[in-house]
Amino acid sequence: MPSDPRQHRSKPVSNTKAVSTRNATFQYWETLLGNRTKRNRAGEMIVQGVRPINLALESDLDVRAVLITHTNGRSAWASETIAAVQATGAASWLVAPELMIELGEKEDEPPELVLIVAIPADDLSRLPVAADALYVALDRPASPGNIGSIVRSVDALGGHGVIVTGHAADPYDPRALRASTGSAIMTPTVRLPSIRPALDWIEQLRADGVDIQIVGTDEDGTHDVWDVDLTKPTLLVTGNEHSGMSAAWKEACDVLTRIPMTGHASSLNAANATAAILYEATRQRRTAGSPAD
Repeated sequence: MPSDPRQHRSKPVSNTKAVSTRNATFQYWETLLGNRTKRNRAGEMIVQGVRPINLALESDLDVRAVLITHTNGRSAWASETIAAVQATGAASWLVAPELMIELGEKEDEPPELVLIVAIPADDLSRLPVAADALYVALDRPASPGNIGSIVRSVDALGGHGVIVTGHAADPYDPRALRASTGSAIMTPTVRLPSIRPALDWIEQLRADGVDIQIVGTDEDGTHDVWDVDLTKPTLLVTGNEHSGMSAAWKEACDVLTRIPMTGHASSLNAANATAAILYEATRQRRTAGSPAD
């Protein structure tokens, strides 16, 4: 059996392979869960859970394989999903339950199925440019869970995409994907090695007539969040959980905003702070769009 299941992407439906031992094929799938370097080199990720799987099938992402549990009592959802994936010509693998427990990262029972999905390109052109553009840039985030939670907030509160800059946790880490509850599938996320490509992109947007502002979040910000006009096209920057924004991002910001604190804490968790400011942006935009009384 070849060690790389990607070799079977175009096999017909009837060519379902079985994996019952921790062979090279299974070990390859394991690396997609826990080895960031190999996951990104392969350009594939594992998608777990009903909602993320449904969204992956609705998206324009390339679903490359479906891994199926040995079971005689599949749900109607699982049967329909497996058939839909197989109909595309994607690879199909029947995996022993004890191995599927590991791939589904479950403690007690195996998932009915998981998908192998292509990681989308890190191309800023994937971010839609709208009149009400609202993006979030994450500066060197260290926590996959925070990335996933922020992507979920961007999706829920009308944002158009996420940029991750610098040495950062991987937004395609299973912990990030789970924290996003599927929003990572539908919300364009672009990883950049440094701030420079992001600033070049902003400069090009401005040259094209998009009056976009860069708003940084900082506990020492000079403007309370509700005093910042967030109805304009905005790139909201959230710094590293421990050290905040880099000097380069601070210098690039048009305004530094803060969330006023009334308790003993001086700041919020990065994911909570980002969600609070996104909510304020949504509030302002809805208010601005409301008809006059």
